[in-house]
Amino acid sequence: MFSKIYTKYKPYYKENLHLALPIVGSQVGHTLVHMADSVIVGHFTDTTQLAAVSLVNSIFILIMVIGLGISYGLTPLIAQENGRQNYEECGKLLSNSLIINILVGIFLYCLVHFGVLLVIDNLGQTPAVVQYAKPYLGLLSVSIIPLLIFQTFKQFAEGLGFTKQAMFVSIWGNALNIILGIIFVKGMFGIKSMGVSGVGLSTLIDRLLMATVMAIYVLRSKHFKKYLVSFKATFIDKLRATKIIKIGAPVALQYSFEISAFSGAAVLIGTIGAVEQAAHQIAISLAAMTYMIASGIASAATIKTGNNFGKNNFDDLRMSAIASYHVILLFMSCTAIIFILANSVMPFIYTEDLSVVSIAAQLLIIAGFFQLFDGTQVVGLGVLRGIGDVNIPTFITFLAYWVVGIPIGYVLGFKFNLGVYGIWYGLTFGLLTASILLFFRFQNKTKALKLKTDTVI
Repeated sequence: MFSKIYTKYKPYYKENLHLALPIVGSQVGHTLVHMADSVIVGHFTDTTQLAAVSLVNSIFILIMVIGLGISYGLTPLIAQENGRQNYEECGKLLSNSLIINILVGIFLYCLVHFGVLLVIDNLGQTPAVVQYAKPYLGLLSVSIIPLLIFQTFKQFAEGLGFTKQAMFVSIWGNALNIILGIIFVKGMFGIKSMGVSGVGLSTLIDRLLMATVMAIYVLRSKHFKKYLVSFKATFIDKLRATKIIKIGAPVALQYSFEISAFSGAAVLIGTIGAVEQAAHQIAISLAAMTYMIASGIASAATIKTGNNFGKNNFDDLRMSAIASYHVILLFMSCTAIIFILANSVMPFIYTEDLSVVSIAAQLLIIAGFFQLFDGTQVVGLGVLRGIGDVNIPTFITFLAYWVVGIPIGYVLGFKFNLGVYGIWYGLTFGLLTASILLFFRFQNKTKALKLKTDTVI
């Protein structure tokens, strides 16, 4: 049975993985930045500062995914226009996306400085944690602007199938972030120890350099000359901007509903205690790593789906999408086994505080169980994004996380006194709901497209 399935989908496995692996490398880069921050702070400072990283990352990730979601609106449009061989349109879309993303970055920076930083004292968190969190969050908020410039050129290149350069930029950027983070946090080479603020500064420097390198690559590479004939950094028009936002805004909401649920969970856990919050940060950092790998596979599914959609090749569209589901199920099964078997060892990557390690180890078991649901829901979103279906999936994510996940987590955590574990059980139910509903949506939409084509023929 499995050999027949493998033979049937083998060409699609190869195509998808060839496209996905570099994207995975660059996607993981976003998570590695915050994971590295947690590891550096966990080893060179104390539990209070690690809890501050948890609080800030839980807030900032919500801000960041709004920007990332808007930037993702470019990729399926580029893939579709490339499938139609409409190269001039690709350059015009890039122009509009660049301006939109810069404006969004400025807006998000202002949102943090004139909103979040003013209310963070009223979230019921430990005062010492908040004191460390504020300067760190301030530095991260500035970094959102160069991050979105990097994303603009990254999504453009990936939409055309050029995925390796962004991966290399992310790898070198993260290496630099780790080196600078250690220097700034610990205090080396005559630089005074900056504590948790040090990783904020290293992240800002990293993202400025990544944006510069990625922009130079796209604008000067011979691969993109025919696409950039109509590119102008000052060009924006209502039609193309609307097309980008019509996809990007719902995608931003999709990510926001999921990430905000996890951020909301972190805030709830913070009211329990700093030790529980630090343990949550460790477990969620590890789970976020596998999520970003799954997100890379989903991005490849978006590109392949969009390309086949532009060619009106709905047979290959379905086969390629199903192959992506197979890949993600296999990968997430492996990570689930690792989380469960190595649950008592992995937390030591971050800290040697045994009280934190004990709680984090139990959370990793729960994370192991929700791996499959997390992977299949993000691939489902990626496939549907490729055909421009974003509105109903956005409603599904809201339903799954804020009608199912968070309420169940709150009830189990506080009413049934399961604490941090109950909140994580709620998140698991939310992911299960999203994965099932999005798979049914995928089946209905792609079968309808194929039926429509067969009827016309």
